[in-house]
Amino acid sequence: MKSGYSALVPLVGAPFLPLTFFARLPLAMLTIGSMTLVTATTGTYALGGLAAAMVGLGSAVGGPSVGYLADRFGQRPILVAVSLIHSVLLVLLTLLGASGPELSVPLLVLMCLITGATGPQVGPMSRVRWIAMTRQQQKNPKVLSAALSLESMFDELGFVFGPVAVGLLASLVDPVLPLYLAAILTLVLVPIFATHRTGNVVKPVAGAKSAPKVSITRAQVAAISALVLGMIALGTVFGSSAAGTLAFAGEQGNSNQGGLLYGAMGLSSAIAAISVAAWPQYFRQINRWVLCGALLTILSFGLHLASSTPWMVVALFVAGFAVGPVIVTVMTLGGEVAPAARLSTVMTMLSAGIVVGTAIGNGLAGVFADSLGYLGAFWVSSGGAAVIFLAALAMKIIVAKAPSLSRVR
Repeated sequence: MKSGYSALVPLVGAPFLPLTFFARLPLAMLTIGSMTLVTATTGTYALGGLAAAMVGLGSAVGGPSVGYLADRFGQRPILVAVSLIHSVLLVLLTLLGASGPELSVPLLVLMCLITGATGPQVGPMSRVRWIAMTRQQQKNPKVLSAALSLESMFDELGFVFGPVAVGLLASLVDPVLPLYLAAILTLVLVPIFATHRTGNVVKPVAGAKSAPKVSITRAQVAAISALVLGMIALGTVFGSSAAGTLAFAGEQGNSNQGGLLYGAMGLSSAIAAISVAAWPQYFRQINRWVLCGALLTILSFGLHLASSTPWMVVALFVAGFAVGPVIVTVMTLGGEVAPAARLSTVMTMLSAGIVVGTAIGNGLAGVFADSLGYLGAFWVSSGGAAVIFLAALAMKIIVAKAPSLSRVR
């Protein structure tokens, strides 16, 4: 573990690590920030869930599209452009969401869609840089494992600090503040990330005079589909847990504190993610996914049993330990399965899958929370966890039957 992590700073420079974390924080704030704002100004969980769902739907199309453009033309110009557009749209979405009961639902849907579609894909782009650097310099596999574990920890800390920041700012100041802060962070930090020297290791396909045609096998398509399904299911767990926790906090007296409670899951998930680099190499990636999917399914029922705020925090914290390793494992498998010339596309598809799933979870759980209370929302969480497990089993079967995927562990 030590050798893997100790090689990271010399590879990228110390400033890169906090930069890549804070540059991705706005996207972690967007879904729950829009849901919190619309819920607070309209008084309905269902409309708040709709806003979050449309953000995720936009990201489902926009995220992989941004990744494809980065593969074609390079990360720098694409990230700079989308950071400027996204910052403006965040401000417009906040102004619209704050309009209260007079809020135009069709306009809200449109704004959420295009805001989600233009989100800068900092996390996937950072992972692509790590994969490219470690491959070019033929680093020990432990270095890439440590890098992807660190990336997943940053994602999880984003899921901690994003909702916590939203909860604190919404509760103590105003529900509009989280999205304004996200706009400022995007405008300042994403262009710095875009122009960082690590971006030079990722060569755009369009720049090559004789770029080979990218071919992808049926086995690769099936494997990538299983990976994306796993990420959508994981996002569904995130979204439904967030909505359920929001509804639970509402029953306890203050729905704006939902983000604070939900942060417990992200905290334990980050701890588990950073530990993955120390797991033995003979513990295959796919088997890790199967085990953690089964554990998460079981642990999700703890959310059904918690009847007070302290017990809810405990249930979320315990369940989170099965989450972080799933992200590390799926992203690692994505890097092994994806064609080199479409690495950014596949990585953004996986990250978009989390956002899409979060939106699905927010939307379904928001409706169930309105009609059945917070327990209805947590049934969506348990269902999502079961799909993670089933996707892992599907991936295991696909790899076992495809000789071309023999390198995949």
